[in-house]
Amino acid sequence: MAHDEISKDELFALTAKLVSIDSINPDLVPGSRGEGEVGAFVAEWARKKGLDVRVEGTDRPGRTNIVAIAPGTGGGKTLMLNAHMDTVGVAGMEDPFRPTVRDGQLFGRGSMDTKSALAAFLVAVAAAREQGLRGDAILTAVVDEEYASLGTEAVARRWKADAALVGEPTGLQIVTAHKGFVWLEVETHGVAAHGSRPEKGVDAIAKMGRVLVALEDIGKKLAAGPSHSLLGTGSLHASLISGGQELSSYPAQCRLGIERRTIPGEDGELAEKELREALRGMTAQDPGFKADVRQLFSRAPMEIPRNAPLVQALATTFTSVTGQSPTYGAMGAWMDSSLLSAAGIPSVIFGPSGEGLHGESEWVDLASVLTVSQVAFRLVCEFCA
Repeated sequence: MAHDEISKDELFALTAKLVSIDSINPDLVPGSRGEGEVGAFVAEWARKKGLDVRVEGTDRPGRTNIVAIAPGTGGGKTLMLNAHMDTVGVAGMEDPFRPTVRDGQLFGRGSMDTKSALAAFLVAVAAAREQGLRGDAILTAVVDEEYASLGTEAVARRWKADAALVGEPTGLQIVTAHKGFVWLEVETHGVAAHGSRPEKGVDAIAKMGRVLVALEDIGKKLAAGPSHSLLGTGSLHASLISGGQELSSYPAQCRLGIERRTIPGEDGELAEKELREALRGMTAQDPGFKADVRQLFSRAPMEIPRNAPLVQALATTFTSVTGQSPTYGAMGAWMDSSLLSAAGIPSVIFGPSGEGLHGESEWVDLASVLTVSQVAFRLVCEFCA
């Protein structure tokens, strides 16, 4: 099957248009516009291409996913193509929503992460609609990936598919694994008193110093512990700390936010257990040490075997399009593929090349965007035939 079903000009124009629409996640930057305008544009573009379009709510009012379907004739497998519409903020950027092309690179917020993958998937699904496939191709343009992934959570509850291709900037690598994370909070307790009365006060901030030392020890143990072949070891770090009320008082509380990055086989319960064991040791040494631990939020890591049918199909398709053998990789960042995988939809991550992830100068390589769209189109045609 030829690749000329994918129009380079249309694809690049669509990528630029998506980048030009402000869709900063309002949970990251309060007061931001969110995904409403870009979602409306995606829905209208897909309708004009003859796709079956659904606008679906999430657990947050006003945050809606766009689902665009190229329906099959029946009896084939279903492939989902997932990409997010939201972006991070634009602090420090010049003209973040004015897409500019220089030397084959398109600059602008979201160009790499991940409106280019969204454009590539839209064009691929629209082209696949004309192929008379038996299976369905489902494009899910989701909200909120950059914060709590409300969009893909909703998709995973409502939609079933035999496999999913998740668009993220992988540099044209086939990414088969990524880390998860756990957010924890420790609160140490002291006794408030005037600074002139040390016999009355207990310094909660000083007590937290022991916790910080323990985190270093846990981190060293993780770094020396079991290692995943692609992802390495788990890790943790102190993220946020607060405590006290004024300079002249002993602080009664101190709070520490911690992030623990997890590899397959690790989860929130394990991360919390590691921390609680360290705190018990502190209490044994100092009966006056008092602290609480809370697990705030967690997302699981993901891994799909290299020999999984989806991975093999993507590798074969990549070679047929590019004439090159694929390269494989893993990513430390968490992605929506974890939610789809947990819902029983085997998932793999694939997307274009670029630089400036969440930075002040973000760009995507347009030639790689074209490759992503061609590969996605061919994969749909083979998988859903």
